[in-house]
Amino acid sequence: MVSLTNSVSLPKLTKPVNYDNWSLKMKALLGSQENWAVVEDGFDEPTNTTGWSNAHLKVLKDARVKDKAALYILYQTVDESSFKKIASAKSSKEVWDILEKAYKGDDRVTQVRLQTLRGKLDSMRMKETEGVAEYITRVETVVNQLARNRETLPASRVVEKILRLLTNDFENVVYALGSPRTYQSSQLKCFQDLLKHTNNEKRRSGSHLINYSKRRCQLKMRKLRTLKVEDDIEEV
Repeated sequence: MVSLTNSVSLPKLTKPVNYDNWSLKMKALLGSQENWAVVEDGFDEPTNTTGWSNAHLKVLKDARVKDKAALYILYQTVDESSFKKIASAKSSKEVWDILEKAYKGDDRVTQVRLQTLRGKLDSMRMKETEGVAEYITRVETVVNQLARNRETLPASRVVEKILRLLTNDFENVVYALGSPRTYQSSQLKCFQDLLKHTNNEKRRSGSHLINYSKRRCQLKMRKLRTLKVEDDIEEV
């Protein structure tokens, strides 16, 4: 395992509001060190290894080392107050669970947070002076926060939310795209590209997007979907 204490700045867990960001960064960091699996699945020290084969003992030793390494990394990310809460934990998973409960809260807290995020998304509107990219980023931020709290919106609902909250300038685009219920996650990027593309054309031409023809929107969307399919084939 690469030494982290000197070469990498570890994410610090300092207050409840940054727990979601901290957990994402830590999952990526521990994963890069091949230690996340032991945190997620847990490590239990066996009470008796009599009769174990050398291969089995080696697997045990490797798992123990990974658990201790993850435990040490987690120790370095908290302040003195939080360290007291986890000092008696025997495994990295136990530490993770303690911190999650302390900083993220129980199911009741999660439900309150979800209600707040749902209300925020429902009341969100695109500002007249706001660009499409900024607007989509605001929507995606809330959608991602919902996902972190175990509520994942399907692509069709994300598209529906974005379309419903657009300004009137995008009326023809909304008509051209048809029913958002048909959208899959693989088409979401195409949809976002179309909105950004039409917004850029409006800015370049200085014209109102209401003049952007329904036919042109449909052709552009078809082209973007084709490019997406080609990209997916290349990835396979």
